[in-house]
Amino acid sequence: MTDERTTGLALLPLSGRLAWWGTSWLRGAVGPDDLLDAVIAGDVTHVVLGTDGPGGLLSALAELRTHGASAFGAAFPAEGDLVGLGGPREFNDAALDVGEAVVALGCDAGLVPSRVGPTVEWTVLQARRRQVPDVGEADRELRSVLIDTAQRLADLDVARWRPEIADRLMNLRRRPSLVAAPGVPTRCVDLAARALQALEIADLALEDDGAALSVHEIDRRRGALTPLARAGRRALVAACSPDGWPPA
Repeated sequence: MTDERTTGLALLPLSGRLAWWGTSWLRGAVGPDDLLDAVIAGDVTHVVLGTDGPGGLLSALAELRTHGASAFGAAFPAEGDLVGLGGPREFNDAALDVGEAVVALGCDAGLVPSRVGPTVEWTVLQARRRQVPDVGEADRELRSVLIDTAQRLADLDVARWRPEIADRLMNLRRRPSLVAAPGVPTRCVDLAARALQALEIADLALEDDGAALSVHEIDRRRGALTPLARAGRRALVAACSPDGWPPA
C-alpha cells in the first residue's frame, strides 16, 4: 500500500473506515485483504476482544455476518449529543468514552475501538437499532452552520487570536482527500470530507482560549464553535451510515 493511499485512508476515523469498507466487504465489492488493509491503514494491527482473549478482526466481522449483519454504520457521539447511537447504555457509554463506534446493521451488535499504542482493540457489545441523520439534511445543516460560524468568528476577530483557523476558513475548498470504499456514494464521500474539515476547525479553535480577554469572550467563541462541531459530527455519521444513504 502506498504512503499516499495509507494517508487517505487514515484521514477517516476508525469507525468510519470500518463502516465504509466493512459494508463494501459484506456486499461483495472488496475482498478480505482489501478490507483489512483499508481498516488497519497505518496501524500495526487490529484485534477484537472476546471471552477467549483477543481474536482477529476479520473473524469477528464474519461472525457478525452469520448473525445477520448486512452493513456497518458509524456513530460519532459527544456529551449531550448521542448521534448515531440507539443504546443500550453500556454501548452508549463506551462509545462516548472514545467518541466513536460502529453499529452492525441487521443484528443487535456494535463495536467500540480503543487505541493501545500502535494497536487498535475493538470490543463487541450489544447495540440496538438507531436513527441516523438524513444525508441531505445533514449536508444543508453543515453548509449553513459553516457560513454562520465563519461570520461569527470574523466578528470575534479570529485572525488575531488563531490565524491558522482564519486561513482554513478562507480556503474551504482544500478538503481532506479521502480514499473511499467501492459503493460509497460520491455525495457521501464529499460530505465526509467537509465534515472532517469542520471538525478540524472546531477542534483547533477549542484547544485553548487563545487571546480571550474575558469569560464573556470565551463564551462567545464557544457559542460560535459548538454548533459547528455538532453539525460536523452529524454530517460524518450520515456519510458513514449505509442505513441512511440515498438510493443508488
